[in-house]
Amino acid sequence: MKAARIIAPNEPLQISELQVPKPQVNQVVVKVKAVGVCHSDLHLWEGGYDLGDGTFMKVTDRGVKYPVTPGHEIVGTVSEIGSRVEGFTVGDKVLIYPWIGCGDKCPACKTGQDNLCDTPKSLGIFQDGGYAEYVLVPNFKFLAKVSGIDLEAATSLACSGLTSYNAIKKATKNSPEYLVIIGAGGLGLMAVQIAKAITQAKIICVDLDDERLEAAKKMGADFVINSSVIGSVTTGSGNAAQKIMSICNNKGADSVIDFVNAPQTAKMGIAVLRKRGNLVLVGLFGGSINLQLVTIPLKAITIQGAYTGSYNDLVKLLELTKKGAIKPIISKRYSLSEANNALKDLKERKIIGRAVINP
Repeated sequence: MKAARIIAPNEPLQISELQVPKPQVNQVVVKVKAVGVCHSDLHLWEGGYDLGDGTFMKVTDRGVKYPVTPGHEIVGTVSEIGSRVEGFTVGDKVLIYPWIGCGDKCPACKTGQDNLCDTPKSLGIFQDGGYAEYVLVPNFKFLAKVSGIDLEAATSLACSGLTSYNAIKKATKNSPEYLVIIGAGGLGLMAVQIAKAITQAKIICVDLDDERLEAAKKMGADFVINSSVIGSVTTGSGNAAQKIMSICNNKGADSVIDFVNAPQTAKMGIAVLRKRGNLVLVGLFGGSINLQLVTIPLKAITIQGAYTGSYNDLVKLLELTKKGAIKPIISKRYSLSEANNALKDLKERKIIGRAVINP
C-alpha cells in the first residue's frame, strides 16, 4: 500500500510503499476513504510546538518516532477483522476514534478519557495514521459506524468536531449569556454550529479574515468581529476587545474559547472576561504571556485547557450531525501525492473549513 510519511521534521513527506497490515485478535484494518488535514499534522511535520521565550518543545520529547504516517481524522470501510472482533463486519463504513490510550492503566483511561492518557498512543501521531491507503486500528472499540451522513464530512468529527464539542461543554457549563469564539478556522466554525445547537448563548466570533467570518455568520454566529480591521487585539484597550465589551453591555463575556491560543488572543480573552468568567484555551499556536496574578482571584475567573474529547463525546457528536445540527465543511480535496501541498495550504491559511486527502 502507499503511504505519505514524515521522514524528519520540515522535510517533504515521502510516498512510501508499505505492507498492508494484518489484524490480530481485536484489531481491524480499515481501507481509508478520506483523512482530514489538521493543524496537529502541521505540528508533527514541523517537529513540535512554540513555548515562547525561544523555547521549542519537540514532539520526539513526547514520544513521537520518525518516520511516521500522519493523519488522525480517518473514515473508510472495514477491510479485514481480527478473530475476536465483535459488532463489525467487512464493508462497514466507519469513523475511527484516534485518541488511543494505554487501556486501563492510568486514571484517565480508567474513566473513558483515553484522549488524556499519561502515555498516549494516538493514531497519526504516536503510531501510523491515515495518510495511507489502509490503517490498522488497535481495537474495534475505537470504531464508530457511520450512517445517515456523508462519509467524508465525518472526518472532521474525530478531531476538530470532537475538540470543539469538548470546549463548548467546558465553556457553557454555567449557561453563559455571551460566548466569544476566537478563530474561525475548522475548529471555530465547528464550535459555532455546536454552540448554536446545544446552548442559548449569544455567539461572538473573532477572526482576521472576512471570508471566514461570513462563514461563521451563516453557521449561527450572532456577532462577528474582524480584529485586523478594527484594531489591536493585544490588550483590553484594543479596539477588538472594546467591541466585544460593548456587545456584552460592558460587563464582559461569560466564556471565551480561544482556538488560536497565541499570546495576543489569550491576552484578549482574559481582558474581555467578566467576573466569574471562563477562558478555555484550545489552539496550539504557542508562545507565552505574563499574567497579572492578583486579577485571577479578584475576578474569580477560570482558565482551563481542552484537548480533543472522549469516545462517548464522539458518539454524541455523530448523533448531532445525523440530526442536521452540525454540517461539516469539506472545502478542498487532495490526492495522497498532494499531501505536501495540503499541509502547505493549511499553513498559509488557504483552507476554509476542512480539507481531506483521498488516498
